[in-house]
Amino acid sequence: MNGQQRLSKVASSTPRMAAALPGMPMDGTVMVRLLRISGSGLSDFFEPVFRALDLSEHSFHVLCLLVASQTGSASPSELSDMVGTSRGNMTRILEELEEDGWVARTVAPRDARRHVITITAEGREKVRDTVPRIAGPIDRAFSDLTAEEFALLGKLLRKLIVSLDKDAGEIRAVA
Repeated sequence: MNGQQRLSKVASSTPRMAAALPGMPMDGTVMVRLLRISGSGLSDFFEPVFRALDLSEHSFHVLCLLVASQTGSASPSELSDMVGTSRGNMTRILEELEEDGWVARTVAPRDARRHVITITAEGREKVRDTVPRIAGPIDRAFSDLTAEEFALLGKLLRKLIVSLDKDAGEIRAVA
C-alpha cells in the first residue's frame, strides 16, 4: 500500500472510528496514526537503499553516531537511546556490526558489567563510502517539502518529542 492509499484509509476510517468511540480524541488519534504511517513509510523508502549498501538504517545510524563521537565510542544503552530502538534490537545490531568488523566491543574499564562500543577504521571507511550514496535518497525523501515546511516539521517534531517525556504515571494522576 502506498502513502496516498494509507492516507485515504485514515480519512475513510476516522469518521467511523469517531462514531464507534465517542470518547476518543480524534485529532490526537489521527496524529498518532499519521506519525506511525510516516515512520513505516520512511522504513519502506530507505530499506532497499540500505540493503544495497549492505547495511540497515539503524546500523548506519549507529556508525554515524560513533564517527561523530569525540571518542569514537559509546555504550550500547546510549546508542539504543540515540537511535530510538530497544536494547534487545541494539544488541543484535551491534553483534552484526562487530561481525562485519565495523565496531569493536570491549569491557568498560570501571565497570566490568558494561561494554563500550568503538568504531573501527573499517567502520569509519564504511561510513565515508556510504554517505555520498545515501545523500541523494535523503534529499529525495523530503523533496516535496519547502525549506520552510522542512524547518517547521523539525521544530514540531522536537516539540512533540519533549511532550512525550511525560510519563504514564504522571498522566494517570491527572486523568
